[in-house]
Amino acid sequence: MKMKKYTANTMPEAMKQIRKELGEEAVILNSKVVYTKGFLGMFKKKSIEVLAGMDAFDNPIASVEQVSFQHIQEEDTTSLEIKKELEDLKQMVKSIQRPQTNAVYPGETEALIHHLKEHELAKELITSVSDELFAHMKKNNGTLTNDDQLNVTKDYLTSLLAALPYGGVSYTKKYINVLGPTGVGKTTTIAKMAARAVLEKKKKVGFITTDTYRIAAIEQLKTYAGLLQAPIEIVYNEKDLQEAMGKYEELDIVFIDTAGRNYKEIKFVEDLQKLIDFKENTETYLVLSSTSKQKDMEVIIEQFNDFPIEKFIFTKIDETNSIGSIINLMVKYKKGLAYYTDGQEVPEDIVEANLNELLNLLLKGIRYERSS
Repeated sequence: MKMKKYTANTMPEAMKQIRKELGEEAVILNSKVVYTKGFLGMFKKKSIEVLAGMDAFDNPIASVEQVSFQHIQEEDTTSLEIKKELEDLKQMVKSIQRPQTNAVYPGETEALIHHLKEHELAKELITSVSDELFAHMKKNNGTLTNDDQLNVTKDYLTSLLAALPYGGVSYTKKYINVLGPTGVGKTTTIAKMAARAVLEKKKKVGFITTDTYRIAAIEQLKTYAGLLQAPIEIVYNEKDLQEAMGKYEELDIVFIDTAGRNYKEIKFVEDLQKLIDFKENTETYLVLSSTSKQKDMEVIIEQFNDFPIEKFIFTKIDETNSIGSIINLMVKYKKGLAYYTDGQEVPEDIVEANLNELLNLLLKGIRYERSS
């Protein structure tokens, strides 16, 4: 085996050098973070040191996937960053090796593939769906009806999503933490959840708000609390929160409306983590707007990586023509779905999620008559 050591600022830069010198079938044998001293021995600079080799591997993708993260995991806080770069690298190599999603598909599948693209389903998922459709056609002597396409697509996506949790408030925990960035409709969503708890489940509910940055948000929640004849407490710090919880011992469920901030900034995430008590008697949901860009939502989700979030809530379904990002994020982050909202009316415009209805929503309105 021909081996060579490379040093670069980032893993993608190192891979660019490796591929240029050793070719597409080069494999990574080891990688680690190294530091070099800067001016007067100060200002350490971080680099990536990669040992690569060239040999006759039958499956270069498998070789890349076998890269050991053991050394990286022993590094300092930069280890997660490097691990993510390696994961991105693996996906990049896979995308190079597999057929492109803009390949020519049989006429029978054109309308479905177009529909999934319009809904902004991830390219990798569309490619996998098309592979399943091809396999079905081959198995059935080239036959692929419209119903076949729907069933094959739903079966494949179900295989990815079925193990995730679905459905709203379980009513087994007392405190419901609702997190999310500003502008996603978090307070209105809480009102819908609380109204259902009162009207359908006959629960005694209360509210706590930590959103002391926006007077309008407090007044809005006070209005909903008044309509439901439910108490509300405004808290500014951890002591206030504990006192509020003490007042609510007789209630069945307490909805905690957290501050809507720009959670792309880690400071606000840390402040929230210090304030809210994520103990065993809580359920925690992350609210996202389906009208947001997927990349922006990914940043928010990753900022909340250390929070015990089991399910998403997606708002403003009625304001978008594409819901593929919901599927994409659930697959990527292995999170379930509690609710999605489709309007401003309280409590009507909220749907408790289940997988079958979600997939029906994704596949609704396919125009099979579409021609090339």
